[in-house]
Amino acid sequence: MTAALATIELPPPRREGLKAGSPAVYFVALIVIALMLGPVLYIILGGFRTNSQITTDPAALPNPWVWTNYLEVLTGGAFWTAVLNSSIVAVTTTLGVVVLGLMASYVLARYQFRGRGALYALFAAGLMFPITVAITPLYIVVRNLGLINSLGGVILPQIAFALPTTIIILVPFLRAIPDEIQEAAFIDGCSRLGFFWRMVLPLAVPGVITVGILAFIGSWNSYLLPLFLLSDNANFTLPLGVQAFSSQYSVDTAKVLAFTSLSMIPALAFFSLFERRIVGGLTGAVKG
Repeated sequence: MTAALATIELPPPRREGLKAGSPAVYFVALIVIALMLGPVLYIILGGFRTNSQITTDPAALPNPWVWTNYLEVLTGGAFWTAVLNSSIVAVTTTLGVVVLGLMASYVLARYQFRGRGALYALFAAGLMFPITVAITPLYIVVRNLGLINSLGGVILPQIAFALPTTIIILVPFLRAIPDEIQEAAFIDGCSRLGFFWRMVLPLAVPGVITVGILAFIGSWNSYLLPLFLLSDNANFTLPLGVQAFSSQYSVDTAKVLAFTSLSMIPALAFFSLFERRIVGGLTGAVKG
């Protein structure tokens, strides 16, 4: 009897908690989504209202819907000038980050040399120093280079500060490529540069897309660096354009909300379209 009781296994203790599909989890998720999307929807809908409607009932829906605010912003030159400047800065920054980050990551991941670990640690340490910490010495360096009040003065620092994140993400991708593939390529007569173009780049596409998207969104939404380096309205990026427009039309709240909502759309659309790419790339980097 004692032996029989000894063989009986006790059931594992029940863990009380919220299940992934429970109504409470969905309720909390809906509250979080509402808190995140509420301000965005308020700004977008506010652009379809008049100033009197906003003053009378700030939380009401547009009644009637007013389209002139958006039309005036879209037909004005300030918005499109800021969009063009932001596009130039974001695209150039993204290209520089991807090219330089990919080359540096390839060396750190595939080559053995003295000081490689220290160099990788140096790039990793760059994650701990945001651009706000170095804004004053950075301003002095850019001024000495003669790039104050130019888009180039914004692009170069953005590339430099985006490289640590890029290298941290790309190195695991490139390091996970089996050495057998490299050896087989060299046996077939492929050079190191040929192996990089024919094998490394296709295998690292998810990571390259991820760092490119992160660099583009970070550059598009950058505010502090352009604020310190740009003083001419003709060179303002979109975040600075919103500030300048808000100061110019401070009494026209509806038009300011319309300008702000149009400024948010490109970044929101870009991030929504490539959200899976970002998550997939970061997951691959962690696995690698």
